[in-house]
Amino acid sequence: MASINEQPIPAARPVIGEEEIEAAVRVLRTGRVVQGPEVAAFEEEFSKVVEGRHCVAVNSGTSALHLLLMAMGIGPGDEVIVPSFSFAASANAVRLVGADVVFVDVEASSFNIDPAAVEAAITPRTAAIMPVHIYGNPAAMDKIMAIADKHKLAVVEDACQAHAAALNGTPVGAFGTGGTFSFYPTKNMHSLEGGMISTADAEIARTLRLLRNQGMEQRYANEIVGANMRMTDVNAAIGRVQLGKLGGWTEKRIANAAYLSEHIKAENVVTPIVAEGARHIYHQYTIRVKGDRDAAMARLTEAGIGNAVYYPTPIHRLKPYWEPDQKAGRNWDLPETEKAAAEVVSLPVHPSLSESDLERIVTAVNALGENL
Repeated sequence: MASINEQPIPAARPVIGEEEIEAAVRVLRTGRVVQGPEVAAFEEEFSKVVEGRHCVAVNSGTSALHLLLMAMGIGPGDEVIVPSFSFAASANAVRLVGADVVFVDVEASSFNIDPAAVEAAITPRTAAIMPVHIYGNPAAMDKIMAIADKHKLAVVEDACQAHAAALNGTPVGAFGTGGTFSFYPTKNMHSLEGGMISTADAEIARTLRLLRNQGMEQRYANEIVGANMRMTDVNAAIGRVQLGKLGGWTEKRIANAAYLSEHIKAENVVTPIVAEGARHIYHQYTIRVKGDRDAAMARLTEAGIGNAVYYPTPIHRLKPYWEPDQKAGRNWDLPETEKAAAEVVSLPVHPSLSESDLERIVTAVNALGENL
């Protein structure tokens, strides 16, 4: 049990400091608050995170996925291969454009999409592969890109949890046809709410700019059917401040994760496994609990250690997917996905943690070796 003098350690702690507040107020005072110079500057600055690719800011990470698929021309009759171990938005974006989701299993070590499962799932209708860099851990993009090139498929990177993650020196969001990022408050950086799309294709980038703004580049000169998925300048100004802090925060997350992995010794706990050449940026520090996970979480909570499960129900078992797939006779065999969903627990790793916080987390997790 936590000491009466010890405050609970939250699983996540969004940062909204004076600089973010001042940036928002500065923009509000200009009166120019939607799709203005702050958005353009944010796009230009974020492009440095993805090797200079075109960047298009939108109002959420989900919108980023949705619009990217639209801009690529993916729709009815197409299939997109998606890992079921992810947040529902990954699959929702595919459904929103009218394409079919083909769920595949994940690797036991990384929780990321399994390249072998991807290749086995390809059909004549396959249009794209959607690797999700889950928890900030880069997927095996070298293998995924080789498969995509072999079969002439698009690759849509869901990097919504993986700002500045990389594999063999290449940042996520700079591998595929396009990449998407989320700036929701709990992400490694945020803009209160928002998203970003990266692509090397100038034509896709222009289409994205049209789609987010009612299909027009010039006012009232609508070229295509679009929507209102713009980012505000207030959001962009906050995002620019956060982007300037991302490097330091990322190094702190990596250092915190290294401390936890070095000191957690409980036999029934498996700490994160990072592949050679991968830069895991620890949006979440996720362990596996071999035993009664509910009991483990209750004990961590009693000790004042915030914890959460991402994600307790695989997407293919959620009602909007499970019921139609059952009616259609589709039964997904995803044993590693099911196992991960039953075992994972995410612990605090955010940059606000102190040395004493880390010590408390380790002590509480190591105590899980008893009576689980």
